[in-house]
Amino acid sequence: MSPPENPVSPLAAPVSSDEAGLRQPVSTVWGVGEERAKLLARLRIFTVEDLLLHKPRRYEDRRKFLTIRDLKPGAPATVRGTIVAAGTKRFKQGTRSMFECVFEDGTARLHGRWWQAQPWMEDWFTVGREFLIFGKLDDVKKPRTFTHPETELVEPGDDEFVHVNRIVPIHPLTEGLTARVMRTLMWRALERFEKEIAEPAIGLDLKRFPARANAVRMVHFPNELTDVEIARQRLALDEIVALQFQIQSRRKKFEASAKALPCAGDNRLMKPFLAQLGFKLTAAQANVLKEIRTDLGGAHPMRRLLQGDVGSGKTAVAACSALMALENGFNVALMAPTEILAEQHFRNFTKWFEPLGVQVELQTGSRKSGAEGGLKLEDGKRVRPSILHPPSSIFVGTHALFTAGFELPKLGLVIIDEQHKFGVTQRETLVRKGNYPHLLVMTATPIPRTLGLTLYGDLDVSVIDEMPGGRGAIKTFVRTTEKLPKVFDFIREKISGGRQAYIVYPRVEVVDTDKDIKAVTKEFENVQKALSPFKVGLLHGRIKAADKEKTMTEFRLNEIQALVATSLIEVGVDVPNATVMLIENAEHFGLAQLHQLRGRIGRGAHESFCILISDAQHKEAQARLKILEETNDGFKIAEADLKLRGPGELLGQQQSGLPDLKFGNLAEDLNLIRQARELVAQLI
Repeated sequence: MSPPENPVSPLAAPVSSDEAGLRQPVSTVWGVGEERAKLLARLRIFTVEDLLLHKPRRYEDRRKFLTIRDLKPGAPATVRGTIVAAGTKRFKQGTRSMFECVFEDGTARLHGRWWQAQPWMEDWFTVGREFLIFGKLDDVKKPRTFTHPETELVEPGDDEFVHVNRIVPIHPLTEGLTARVMRTLMWRALERFEKEIAEPAIGLDLKRFPARANAVRMVHFPNELTDVEIARQRLALDEIVALQFQIQSRRKKFEASAKALPCAGDNRLMKPFLAQLGFKLTAAQANVLKEIRTDLGGAHPMRRLLQGDVGSGKTAVAACSALMALENGFNVALMAPTEILAEQHFRNFTKWFEPLGVQVELQTGSRKSGAEGGLKLEDGKRVRPSILHPPSSIFVGTHALFTAGFELPKLGLVIIDEQHKFGVTQRETLVRKGNYPHLLVMTATPIPRTLGLTLYGDLDVSVIDEMPGGRGAIKTFVRTTEKLPKVFDFIREKISGGRQAYIVYPRVEVVDTDKDIKAVTKEFENVQKALSPFKVGLLHGRIKAADKEKTMTEFRLNEIQALVATSLIEVGVDVPNATVMLIENAEHFGLAQLHQLRGRIGRGAHESFCILISDAQHKEAQARLKILEETNDGFKIAEADLKLRGPGELLGQQQSGLPDLKFGNLAEDLNLIRQARELVAQLI
């Protein structure tokens, strides 16, 4: 593995000459030769600075060990014992084996067991050697046993003050690198380079925090466990300040170089549009539109994030925003992450805009602007995109919009729906097709405040915090598999009453490694039998685009009463008559994703029901599903999902452009993020 190109320092400004020593290769540290440097490279440790910022994953208080006799079942603990017996047990059937050794500390004996014994174990765990053993006591009385414990050889006189009689760090490791070796290297690096750890060029208020050099030592070798969080916060603040400096500098540079296109509109299209819309905008929608109109008429191009829970009316706001730009003679691009969502937007905008004389065009992977045939609507009318784009057109599409061969003339506004489904570079590629067009990004996945201040820190934020009236309530229930027959009886009852249902599974096909997770291709026939004689449709990502379109059209027209699908339907499906959502293996979906799926129902006036099927025994999985039972508030759900799964899982590490923070915690450090934003804003 080679070092990353242009590695970003956690410091917010260029490194001083005094700190250049930290940029030396990690081989500068005594004890790191060529082979050990290769092992450290697996952990992305290439420089002395990388080593010093290698955060411990946990700590052990080795000032006072538990005795083996005092161990409690299920409670993690470290004991110190000498091996009195060791050996490998091989089983007759198959190749399975177990290595076992017995430790003694004068109070009792402890068995350490490792399944699939390795050849090196008999040479390492020899009688008479003393070890530190960390693990959990198995829930059995005799013999006392740790299964797969962590161990560390005690070598009296060899830097014992680093490894025992203190709080010691346990760092992330790789094969061939022990905790003891990593700790020794960290100690040596601090002894030599601690004086070269300088403060960031951006000044920090250190009344609450230790100096940076002291924080680095504290995070690795704390005097008390309370020191760890103090040091972490100091190092996290450095990272977040650097990130905010980057975000706010980019915004400042953008505003200095980019002149806004005049797109505030004159209401000549807006007034007839609102008159024909059939419903009145909510106060929240109206307030957001005021903010957008101000941006579109401002000195700098709009860069705005629109957050709104599922069904809050973001599409209507997007339509009004598009009309403002269209009124000024500019074209608009609306990008969606899936063809299903793009086609739904195309239908809506065609219905809304064609009476106003505005051309609406579709550009997806399977349908290009100007292609023969176009798209067939429910009423049988076929819409054929024009070959010659007239002025004031709106182009609706997927990633096909930013392909090199597709041009967008006189682009005034770019709207991106479900922003978290796209990579940051994809967003920038589409924006670069014009001359600094205005940008509106929308998401129905509520973004926790910490993420909003970092991931979207260079965008202004609008929130639709009010739901349209006339919507039926959604009730959510968590049930086990044994309740499925009753659930399908309930679905049949609702379909008999004229309603429709979604049945969602986590996979397209069954995977041999985990046959307990259900798949749409296998369950489709079972659902057909369970709901007979009602018609059941099938939808997943591997079906041809034309077949997907046919299935969705039939479902919208209630020619299909139940739709068996994957999470493909989490965005872009709007069928007000669908009032039941059944999700099997619900524990395999994220909270935000389950909330999005649930948002496919409750879009009409009828009461709706979301039923989550799960046999998960894990407490965390049960807690996640319980949250959905208790609330329909997307922001509360997003905050919970962030704490449970982390930002990379919530939004997708590659797609979201999340920063790689070693010490900062985007789920917990809201106060640090606010402090960093204020500090950088004052300086910039």
